[in-house]
Amino acid sequence: MTLLSRIDPMVRLLTLAILLAVLVPVTGPARGIAQFVANAAVFLLFFLNGVRLPRHEVAAGLSNHRFLWPLTLWCFGGMALAGLALWQGGQGWMPPLIALGFLYLGCLPSTVQSATAYSSLAGGNVASSVVAAALLNLLGVFVTAPLFSLLGGGGEAGFHADGLIKVVMILLVPFMLGQVMQGRLSGWVKDNKQLTTWFDRGSIAIAVYVAFSGAVEQRFWNQVEPAGWVWLLGGVAIFLVVGHLGAWLLGALVGLDRANRVSLLFAGAQKSIAMGAPLASVLFKPAVAGVVLLPILLYHLAQLVLAAPIANRLNRT
Repeated sequence: MTLLSRIDPMVRLLTLAILLAVLVPVTGPARGIAQFVANAAVFLLFFLNGVRLPRHEVAAGLSNHRFLWPLTLWCFGGMALAGLALWQGGQGWMPPLIALGFLYLGCLPSTVQSATAYSSLAGGNVASSVVAAALLNLLGVFVTAPLFSLLGGGGEAGFHADGLIKVVMILLVPFMLGQVMQGRLSGWVKDNKQLTTWFDRGSIAIAVYVAFSGAVEQRFWNQVEPAGWVWLLGGVAIFLVVGHLGAWLLGALVGLDRANRVSLLFAGAQKSIAMGAPLASVLFKPAVAGVVLLPILLYHLAQLVLAAPIANRLNRT
């Protein structure tokens, strides 16, 4: 097995998207076309998510209150407050848009595939992981943007009527359509799992490419001094510690059994680039979105690197 094949496919694709944006950014009149393509890809991404998530899993997951309520409060409460602390604490130290990116990171929902996969590897409750991650992402469609705006207090974090319309039309409407069409299309989606998986990844990569193209056009490196990159790395490290340690201790505090505590650890500490990149392309101007996404892109890579040894350690114990 080569070193490249060991790297998560999503990480490889995101790296390629960023390199393409740096080398061949989409600019000028082509930007409008590229943004339309990105929005269309996000629409189809959430449509497929609606087709894939069985309604009975949603109903079953809603019954596990002892697990779901603490996880939801941690994901959209504790982690959002951690992002708020880094944003406010970084004023005057971090570049403003990177500091804002930590607030945005804290308001995002959990991952789906990786949280479930690592929970399984670590001996967690896989059923709880699947349903919880799916429900957190569904809640993220409603919660992330207003929560980000509320904590950010306006400015670049402002969430206005046009932003609400975009979120509803590009994220919520296709998800609901997918739920409606589930009976007709779920079989096709299951039979073409590899194709739809690569479409998911491609949609996210397109959103990242368009966002970073705008940042490259505005020469975002001039906005981030060398010290800013150090603060970015330090902020991500702090966020990783807070996310994982806080989720693990919360599971013990509410009295979860070991399997559910493991599931809460991964679902509570991980953050979704699958939601973060498309939503950023909807909420922010391209020149802003590329820089705001830097913390979630680095956090996404770091959480995957960190999750494997944590899962192996938990599995051995």
